[in-house]
Amino acid sequence: MKAIVLQEPKRFNTVEVELPDSPGPGEALVKVHRVGICGTDVSGFLGKMPFFTYPVIPGHELGVEVVQVGEGVTNVKLGDRCSVEPYMNCDQCFACRNGSTNCCESLEVIGVHKNGGMCEQFIIPAHKLHTSSKLTMDQLALVETLAIGCHCVDRAKVSEGENVLVLGAGPIGLAVIEFLKVAKTKVIVMDMNETRLKFCEERLGVDYTLIFKGDGSEEECLRDFNGGDLPTTVIDATGSHVSMSNVFQYVGFTGQVIYVGITTQDLTFKHVSIHRPELTIKASRNAVPSDFSRIIQLIEDGIVDTSPWLTHSSTYEDFVESFETWLKPESGVIKAILHMS
Repeated sequence: MKAIVLQEPKRFNTVEVELPDSPGPGEALVKVHRVGICGTDVSGFLGKMPFFTYPVIPGHELGVEVVQVGEGVTNVKLGDRCSVEPYMNCDQCFACRNGSTNCCESLEVIGVHKNGGMCEQFIIPAHKLHTSSKLTMDQLALVETLAIGCHCVDRAKVSEGENVLVLGAGPIGLAVIEFLKVAKTKVIVMDMNETRLKFCEERLGVDYTLIFKGDGSEEECLRDFNGGDLPTTVIDATGSHVSMSNVFQYVGFTGQVIYVGITTQDLTFKHVSIHRPELTIKASRNAVPSDFSRIIQLIEDGIVDTSPWLTHSSTYEDFVESFETWLKPESGVIKAILHMS
């Protein structure tokens, strides 16, 4: 069957691999229709993702169809359309026992640590499939990206009307914005890319956007917008160690910072910058099963609109060439989708 392998940083190959065997007990064989491309895939391609294993078949944002189920599977059946929860956890460690399966001590993410969905078919534990009879395959492939934002906003425990600043308007930042809107906060977005900020204004309807210039003017602009105060919650979705080290200048006293982006670099800051204002610092990683079912319901109910997201697509045959063009800021990519079938 057809597959795409990331052999090493900056080298994709389209290859033929063996078809999977029949699914075992508790497993399902799925046909891959759509694969979303996210920042993790880009970082893995560039060699900047700390968790990537090479070579690997990427792909963890998936819209799939069930084609066979193993013994004992009752949650899905032949023909079901599903989103995939790509986090393979052990169910035994402290985090898993306490419901934080997203932070399993031996977690493996398909498409990152082990082979994923850039292939025609693969086998997965059936309980990692989340069904919908209403969502399109494109929408199902968006659920995992949205789940990252959903989990992050849950971690932040924001309040209605609260001023929240999102740093970075890439796919993860946009997913965060979607759920800040659901939470009815005031959403401020800062980025270096004017095209992305314009998208946030025109398509997502955020309350305020701010271009990052690096000249120190950003704090004054934030105070002007917030009636003299800084935001009480700042969510950093940049994945930049520079941004993540300097984020504390944008958050008000007794506020909080949530890191949802990932960097391989050290973060450096003066302790007084978090001690004096008594800040809370949190990390947000992946998502939990309830996030997937919640998001599917929100899309089905029309509360979350996926139509602005899908800007670029590619067939299997054109993927390698297309992927490199998507890396260029001038391409205007918000979310690119690979059509496997």
